[in-house]
Amino acid sequence: MPKISWGRWAIVAALCTAFYLLPLLYLVSVSLQGPRQFLVNPLSLPHPVVWANYVHAWVRADMGTYFTNSVVYTFFATGLALLCSVFLAFPVSRRYLKGSSTIYTLMILGFFLPVGLIPLFIESLVLHLYNNRIGYILLHVQAGVNLGFLFFTGYFQTIPVELDESAAMDGAGYIRYVFQIIMPLAKPALATVGIYAAVAVWNDLIGPVVFLANNNLFPLTRGLYTFYGSYQSDWTLLAAAIFIVAAPLILAFVFVQRYFVQGALSGSIKL
Repeated sequence: MPKISWGRWAIVAALCTAFYLLPLLYLVSVSLQGPRQFLVNPLSLPHPVVWANYVHAWVRADMGTYFTNSVVYTFFATGLALLCSVFLAFPVSRRYLKGSSTIYTLMILGFFLPVGLIPLFIESLVLHLYNNRIGYILLHVQAGVNLGFLFFTGYFQTIPVELDESAAMDGAGYIRYVFQIIMPLAKPALATVGIYAAVAVWNDLIGPVVFLANNNLFPLTRGLYTFYGSYQSDWTLLAAAIFIVAAPLILAFVFVQRYFVQGALSGSIKL
């Protein structure tokens, strides 16, 4: 059996890490530079460090309102998507529903179909969900449920079915059993789907452009686009604004990374 060359793997890992980290580090460096230093030598380290760029970007872009909207959209859309996908995937993975295989196949087909923005826009107008928070949240719940269903269906198959039988004998109700037994056991899958769904909501730009018209309802991405139109020549402020938008997701990934790979691998099992 051939020996594994850990030195070569370490070099590859270091190169991949640098490939992803260097743009982020350069963004941070530019965000802490003054306008004059950026024009003279944009590749140099910030000297002096201009923390005021973040304050100016936050105030001038009115990021307080946009940040609150993004947090609300991401929290409720991700939470509802996880809840709905768990309660849909669990009975399908156990084949408790008639036609479980058909439901699974249809969900897979729906995952690969393109997003119909025009039908969704017309539907939002008819249902009076256009230009309001509830409609925008429901728009992202649907996408999160589709992704979560595929992950959870595979992951739940790794949980012994004997637990279902023991819970039924003990008189545990279905909802209580899912909340108290299944969901704690599915923490890796929940973390994986949650981070994917949260990134999709937080980074969405097309959705706010199509489904929101009120400036007070815009999320951070739409606010950043508006800010770019006014300060497109001030790259230090733009870099600070971009990092403000990206920082919450980076921190969230740091906290859930230990579950991420485990949940992704477990969710790859097919029905």
